[in-house]
Amino acid sequence: MTGLKWGCMRELILGGVRSGKSMLAEQHATASGLSVVYVATAEVRDEEMRERIVHHQARRPAHWQLVEAGGGLAAVLQREAAADCCVLVDCLTLWLTQLLCDTDEPRLRFEVSELLRILPDLPGQIILVSNETNMGITPMGELSRRYCDEAGRLHQQLGAICERVILTVAGLPLVLKSSL
Repeated sequence: MTGLKWGCMRELILGGVRSGKSMLAEQHATASGLSVVYVATAEVRDEEMRERIVHHQARRPAHWQLVEAGGGLAAVLQREAAADCCVLVDCLTLWLTQLLCDTDEPRLRFEVSELLRILPDLPGQIILVSNETNMGITPMGELSRRYCDEAGRLHQQLGAICERVILTVAGLPLVLKSSL
């Protein structure tokens, strides 16, 4: 793996909605013993999303630093990652959805390629949370199919980069890959 440095670790935690993936990621961040930067990707666009965000905020320790990423996730990671830090990104599929809905194709491609380019060389511990959405039937709508395709490709590429990949189902972690 190019760019892998001693003490650096990338972890991808996948799972369905309410599978326990965020809670597991938060446990891993706490267990790291490092200072934690929580990178939130969700934007409040409706009341239901506001409630989800409040639920996540209530669970997080108050001493964790919060950074809201917006579309430029790679730039945020480059700025926040440090050897003595654990950066937890929750969640990649919300980030991807917002890019699909709000930006043009060149910007989407740029943001995804930048994330994949910088990830192997980041210092410290990086935990990425994402929804695994491709285990059911193919969606009917064009945007939904595109979203599933983009998420599936992103997860495959991240799975190749990350030292650990976990699938969470019913609150139970299943380790798919561990190079530790």
